[in-house]
Amino acid sequence: MEKTKCLIIGSGPAGYTAAIYASRANLQPVLYCGLQMGGQLTQTTEVENFPGYPQGVDGNQMMMDMREQAERFGADLRDGIVTQVDFSKPPYVITIDDGTQIEADTVIIATGASAKYLGLADEEKYRGQGVSACATCDGFFYRKKVTAVVGGGDTACEDALYLSGLCKKVYLIVRKPFLRASKVMQERVMNAENIEILFEHNAIGLYGENGVEGVHLVKRKGEADESHYDIPVDGFFLAIGHKPNSDVFKEWLDTDEIGYIKTIGNTQATKIPGVFAAGDVCDPVYRQAIVAAGTGCKAALEAERYLQR
Repeated sequence: MEKTKCLIIGSGPAGYTAAIYASRANLQPVLYCGLQMGGQLTQTTEVENFPGYPQGVDGNQMMMDMREQAERFGADLRDGIVTQVDFSKPPYVITIDDGTQIEADTVIIATGASAKYLGLADEEKYRGQGVSACATCDGFFYRKKVTAVVGGGDTACEDALYLSGLCKKVYLIVRKPFLRASKVMQERVMNAENIEILFEHNAIGLYGENGVEGVHLVKRKGEADESHYDIPVDGFFLAIGHKPNSDVFKEWLDTDEIGYIKTIGNTQATKIPGVFAAGDVCDPVYRQAIVAAGTGCKAALEAERYLQR
């Protein structure tokens, strides 16, 4: 069986940053890229809020740059998805989807999270052309334009408020006749002049020639007074939650009710010694590339110290 001092699972900003630090510490890390090489940033077009890129940078390009940097220091980057882990005793055994098994002294989990979508064909069709699951990443492109946010929880309200500071008008499309968000968030949204809440509405499609130009809506779906109409919008934002990619680890690690891996104190350590988590898989709060990269750095430094001990 192959052995490694440090196995990194995932290839977003957290995984690649961990690989850069672990390589420079001479841990000779092996990194498995997972389902989506480069992670969620490869789904966005322009990244404007990552320090060091004054003109902005294409999300794919930025992840290629990070990958190259990790390779330059000797990280062994591989395609493959982790299907099983055994954290019962060190060294830990990790199984890859091609049947490979690796023994690792330390493991850094950086598998990220996936934004939830409504499941409309149009979401795929217009992805990167008006459809986004990150208001803080992409809201800037819709200054003085009209946008719609789907969702009724705190995230949706936060996104709507964030966009209301940039956009001419924001529609908040809410499936239920009420908001699930906390009272204070509800009040802020209700008091924002340029946010219009559409209660009991479902988005059933999008339309537009070269990108999103509007949303097909159903009001009071399934009721006697059900009605269909369209609203013109330039951007369509999803805020119906994220799902952390943590299922394969749940048997061994503590997670919150949504599935985010719990880390100890201000560290990236999990309850299993030598197993660390970084990036969006353990971050229900910030979910930004710069934060993920920072936690990837922390995880690698902690793995190095753990091995020295």
